[in-house]
Amino acid sequence: MVVKSIIFIFVLLGALGMFTFSLWRMIALISIGKPENRLDHLWERFKKMMVVAIGQSKLFREPVAGFMHAFIFWGFLVLLSSILEAIGEGLVPGLSFRLYGRFYDFLGFCQDLFAGLVIVGVTIALYRRYIVRPKRLQVDPHAQIHATIILCTILLIMVSMLGQNAARIFLVVDDQGKFLSAALSPIFISADISTNRLLFEIYWWIHIILVLGFLNYLPYSKHAHILTSVPNVFLSSLEPKGALKPIDLEAEGVEKFGATDVDDLTWKQLLDSYTCTECGRCTDSCPANITGKKLSPKKIMTDIRHRVVEKGPLLLGGDKAVKVKDVEKNPLENTLLHNYLTEEELFACTTCMSCMQECPVNNEHIPAIVELRRSLVLMESNFPPEVQVVFKNLEINFSPWAFPASSRADWAEGMNIPQMSQAKNAEILFWVGCAGAFDARYTKVTQAFAKLMQKAGIKFAILGTEEKCTGDSARRIGNEYLAQMLMKDNITTLNRYNVKKIVTTCPHCFNTLKNEYPQFGGNYEVVHHTDFLINLINKGKLKIAKEEAEKVTFHDSCYLGRYNNIYDQPREILNAIPGVNIVEMKRSKSKGFCCGAGGGRMWMEENEGKRVNVERIEEALALKPDVIGTACPFCMTMLEDGVKDKEATETVKVKDLAEILLAVVE
Repeated sequence: MVVKSIIFIFVLLGALGMFTFSLWRMIALISIGKPENRLDHLWERFKKMMVVAIGQSKLFREPVAGFMHAFIFWGFLVLLSSILEAIGEGLVPGLSFRLYGRFYDFLGFCQDLFAGLVIVGVTIALYRRYIVRPKRLQVDPHAQIHATIILCTILLIMVSMLGQNAARIFLVVDDQGKFLSAALSPIFISADISTNRLLFEIYWWIHIILVLGFLNYLPYSKHAHILTSVPNVFLSSLEPKGALKPIDLEAEGVEKFGATDVDDLTWKQLLDSYTCTECGRCTDSCPANITGKKLSPKKIMTDIRHRVVEKGPLLLGGDKAVKVKDVEKNPLENTLLHNYLTEEELFACTTCMSCMQECPVNNEHIPAIVELRRSLVLMESNFPPEVQVVFKNLEINFSPWAFPASSRADWAEGMNIPQMSQAKNAEILFWVGCAGAFDARYTKVTQAFAKLMQKAGIKFAILGTEEKCTGDSARRIGNEYLAQMLMKDNITTLNRYNVKKIVTTCPHCFNTLKNEYPQFGGNYEVVHHTDFLINLINKGKLKIAKEEAEKVTFHDSCYLGRYNNIYDQPREILNAIPGVNIVEMKRSKSKGFCCGAGGGRMWMEENEGKRVNVERIEEALALKPDVIGTACPFCMTMLEDGVKDKEATETVKVKDLAEILLAVVE
């Protein structure tokens, strides 16, 4: 037994030494990223970690896959006690937690229970991977073999643990809690004591070698997320989901804006890439990928990781050259942008946040995509040609359209709506937005909402010609310079009028005013018109006097829903109207499907694959609704175009909730 302990000490120290080196290497590679503070509000971070990482909350958005993974994850947490006990037995023969009596029986019960659940989870995983084969698990043969080896290793770790437990029960007798090991003992053990002692040693060595081998394998594989997922969730952003990090455009000595390579990204973005489980949930929900575009959020993460592994050692003082695809070259000649990720991929993103919503480890894809876009736009002037017109219009007319700024308030002619320059007692500023002011279809929504406020006796005013684009599209396309110019001009105007509360019909304006203007000193109470209207209904300021016998399906705007968690208020408005029958699309609320206009895509052509809005409208039309309800000007444009494409304009109307409500109030 002494020989066993000596051998094990060498094995353990060697394994822990290699693991420590590998972990240090991983941390060093991640540290090539730019600094960023992610250690504020520790209690909030701890709560998020417990819910998302430990509680596996996001995984349960797919119940079968969620339980499968939860069984394996929770099983490993519980079975750490068994691993520690096995290590103790290797150091000191016979050492175990058995001294703790009833607690040990309970611990043994939990160990066996979760060992069984892990086996069930692994079995489900193999069944899904080889029999069910959902699209996101249809990977290349190398990745498939790799995943299978991992699952089988986990299975063998569990089986060897149950085998050593079964042998231990026969030898020690008092392991009463280990019910599964006892039940399986006829399979694992012999009736002969000496044979069982040998079997115990065999099971024990198999178990410990697999555990230590698996531990050392993790830092070099996609399964590094076993090490990084919990800290990654703990370190995930606590900023509003709709707030992009600004660039300090006036910083001294800065000659480069945006990200070209991995060392231009932050260490947290590099940690995201190591934490990516390659589960494919992000890509499986990406509207661009679903409709045949090159963009894959999973590929974004894996490309960042691969580039870190390629470039990182050189920045840390490694070899001058490595072999890449059988060609000797200096990896410093490569960049993440262009060599790994193309502008076509990056500009295909609608910034709908579906990828981030579905990611079980809270990876932050969109900030990385926008940072790369910023480099393309600000450093290379490389962007879709149609965007050049948008930038020019924003610079000259302060809106994406070519209409002069002087006509921004024309929609209000004859409606007796005061402007802030004239109003003395306005309680609320109505932020109209560019679409609300200039788009021929959406000005009708603007007028409808204004009439509803007038009916409710709300004292409001508009900025009129003083209002400029909030900068949303410019910022998300990557033109941070233009965006900040617009944002700072608007903040100067708003602060001059001492504006306190803003209501707007556009989710993009709403998100930018609410979540991004505070970055530049613009702090206001910002309300979306759906939230505003349901409050007026609940307070009795708007009285519904008619029925509306229509079947309505509501399309969730990404910037209203996923970005700002406004899902219920639009539906509450519809539910308040007698006769309305709400039917939900399969992809609704937090699983809603993008219209295709976000992230500046409103102004770009779709030249690849199926149009995103057509994909969405087909889903809506399958329900045979009378009305497709919206609460966003971009969504309205895209959905109406989709209805026209499917030649359904005679049977289906696209309406904003303000229009639906105005038709039934007194």
